[in-house]
Amino acid sequence: MATIDYFERRLDDKNRLTIPAELRAEFAGGVVVTRGFKKYLHLYPKHVWDEMVEPALKGSILDEATADINVQFRMGKIEGPLDAKQGRIVLEQHLLDYAGIKKGLMAVRAGQYWRLIAKS
Repeated sequence: MATIDYFERRLDDKNRLTIPAELRAEFAGGVVVTRGFKKYLHLYPKHVWDEMVEPALKGSILDEATADINVQFRMGKIEGPLDAKQGRIVLEQHLLDYAGIKKGLMAVRAGQYWRLIAKS
């Protein structure tokens, strides 16, 4: 089976993103969405967030770089399960505004997570 590394979607009227059926098993344990470093969003399978990202965010409370990364990733972070029937997650408006996403978006695999980028 081929690996899917890219997909395009349009959000519905409730700002729901539908994950392709071929990828839903990857997100079966839940989804985490955060702001990216630039004007895009990160979409993580929950297990990747828990096993890789969360431990990487730990550090000295006196380390300004760690504090800045925590603010970037945790500001507006959402997590939850995919809608069981249609494989959807709601993207909150403040995250869409940050990334400049109106209705269309591109999702590109970046290792073990996805970048959600506005599509005009």
